[in-house]
Amino acid sequence: MTTRDDVFTEVSAVPAVRSVALSHLSVEFGHLYMEDYEHGPEHLRRYFRRIAPWAQAAASTVPVKRPRISTCFLIDDYFTRFSSPREVVPAVVTAARESGLEIDYVARESGCARVGEIDLAAVVQAHIVDEPPRDTNGGRPPASVSGWLTNGERSPSAAASAMAAPRQWSPPRESAARNHSIFIDVELWSEEPAGRKWSCPFLAAVWQLQRLGLLRHRGEPVAEPVPAEPASLPREWDEMPAIVKVNPAAAALRAYRTFSVLDSRFLAIEHAVRTILAQVAVDPLVSAQVLERAGNEGLELPEETVDRISYLFD
Repeated sequence: MTTRDDVFTEVSAVPAVRSVALSHLSVEFGHLYMEDYEHGPEHLRRYFRRIAPWAQAAASTVPVKRPRISTCFLIDDYFTRFSSPREVVPAVVTAARESGLEIDYVARESGCARVGEIDLAAVVQAHIVDEPPRDTNGGRPPASVSGWLTNGERSPSAAASAMAAPRQWSPPRESAARNHSIFIDVELWSEEPAGRKWSCPFLAAVWQLQRLGLLRHRGEPVAEPVPAEPASLPREWDEMPAIVKVNPAAAALRAYRTFSVLDSRFLAIEHAVRTILAQVAVDPLVSAQVLERAGNEGLELPEETVDRISYLFD
């Protein structure tokens, strides 16, 4: 017998966890909005030239003689549909190459929400572990119901019944505050007429888990990269695989650690990403597998997911 998620099962009933190829480092060259593409190729080149020194310096952070490093770029086709993969992906790959950077993988943000029949965002959402603040009375619904996740204790509502005494205000409080609190309340999704709309921070959290090789569905990896020539990609975003491998010589997409070079406008989003990931319970079998493989390579890997993620905000 074995235990998993507090349920006793037969060993034969637990799906085998398939391993994935892992690089030492996954370097992300950023996210851009629709208006960035509308400004044209020169705007893209200026962006990549600006981040090139930081992206190229990432190799020096890997403590091995021959580091395996892959690069990636995420395109937002979830919140705004524009142009087509056949036009956007070649423009991005070419602009990066002309600026001294080689993109290995291009991903669609919609692929962080759903991949085929798999509601990937919902799979990750199911692994969020609520951290009830002390002295809580259960009056606030859990994140799985409210769609809001926090890193501590919210300030109590000022509302009170007509016969009750006025409530005394108290400030919000971060759970792991150091001297003073930095409190954050993150919206994970919104309910809209067309269905649930996942938030940008939540999809970015899914993307980090994907890059770290920690996503599985019934033991299998999700959204394996598909080799593709940028110019031969489909005209519709929904027809493009969630992740395409545009550099045949690339190292593995997934890696022990991630490094993202981002515009400073993404700072708040990534703060929210870290808040989310701090409360996502990664499958213990997957986690143990990655830690063991890192140890076999002589690498010291932090236990906590968020400690494997680094940024540079330009």
